[in-house]
Amino acid sequence: MQPWHSQDRFVVRLDWGPGAAESLSTYAVDAGSRVCAVVVDVLSFTTCVSVAVDADIRVHPYRWKDESAERFAESLGATLAQARSATRRSGGVSLSPASIRAAGSSGSGGSLRDLVLPSPNGSTTSALLAGAGAEVVAASLRNRSAVARWLIGWLESAPRGSAPPAVIVVPSGERWPDGSLRPAVEDLWGAGAVVAALAAALGHRAGPLLLSPEAEAAGAAWLAVEERVGEALHDCASGRELIEQGWASDVEIAAELDGSQGVPVLADGAFTGSRG
Repeated sequence: MQPWHSQDRFVVRLDWGPGAAESLSTYAVDAGSRVCAVVVDVLSFTTCVSVAVDADIRVHPYRWKDESAERFAESLGATLAQARSATRRSGGVSLSPASIRAAGSSGSGGSLRDLVLPSPNGSTTSALLAGAGAEVVAASLRNRSAVARWLIGWLESAPRGSAPPAVIVVPSGERWPDGSLRPAVEDLWGAGAVVAALAAALGHRAGPLLLSPEAEAAGAAWLAVEERVGEALHDCASGRELIEQGWASDVEIAAELDGSQGVPVLADGAFTGSRG
């Protein structure tokens, strides 16, 4: 990464997808900064993680949807999330927030305790960022204010005299059929929701070097839909895809703005809940 791409004049930085986010994180770590990476995948990964940790379920992100995921889940004694289509008739847990909510509330206290969640976007991004030396949190519209409060505590805990800390916000995006990144507007909104909540919570402390132009632009995109976020999620391309495939409840859960106070933090390979 070249210095002019690093956004290193600012505390809060933003770029899309796993490759760019890993490069930003590696650059900041190599410069001596503490790095917190905020992964945003609104429709579905980080909303799934938020719903799971609210139910005291540990989420183990996994990059590949293949037989190795089955072996990984077996090694942990964990449940492996299936494709949405595979659970349509038989039920079970998938990359559907509604399915995780149902599993977490079933039985006495819920029977699901560890969940392996394969995902080419959110899980892959989380794994790469952790490998780059960043502390990783999962953000969605459900917990954007809680994440912002948590980030303030994280920023304030930075050792004095060290390099300035870096918060790297990562809208994960989706994939086109050829595997290339599709910037997904719901992730831009989710990233902007965190950025806007952080700037608002800092108030007068949010100086001109807080937000990079990229982060500031995401915040502006969020403010454009904040008052009609449910409608916007239903109308965007990813929302229409889920609704037309029969997963409208997942879009509704994703639109639960500030419905959670939990902050999923990745540690020892699993997301568990902290409080914002």
